[in-house]
Amino acid sequence: MNWIILLLAGLFEVSLTFCLGKTRAASGLAFYLWGSGFLASTVLSMTMLAKAVQTLPLGTAYAIWTGIGAVGTVLIGIFVFKESATPIRLFFLFTLIASLIGLKIVSY
Repeated sequence: MNWIILLLAGLFEVSLTFCLGKTRAASGLAFYLWGSGFLASTVLSMTMLAKAVQTLPLGTAYAIWTGIGAVGTVLIGIFVFKESATPIRLFFLFTLIASLIGLKIVSY
């Protein structure tokens, strides 16, 4: 169950970076709404991470949480914010994903 909580924590990490990206072009009320989404996502992500590390190894859980955030943020950048998707960037993204899978496999 705590692996699912950790996955959700990572997804909220992606959500907070998405909201942060949306605040760049926002103004007025939209800025505050995206900022509120950023704060809510941050609280949820950190709370779920704290819950997950009660039973999962801290180093593994933190690495996977940040990895989910990093991979998700790169994908959001590519697909939503139209950032570049060069072959070398995709290569390193896939090596990061492989590393996360490896950490999960050897975590116990």
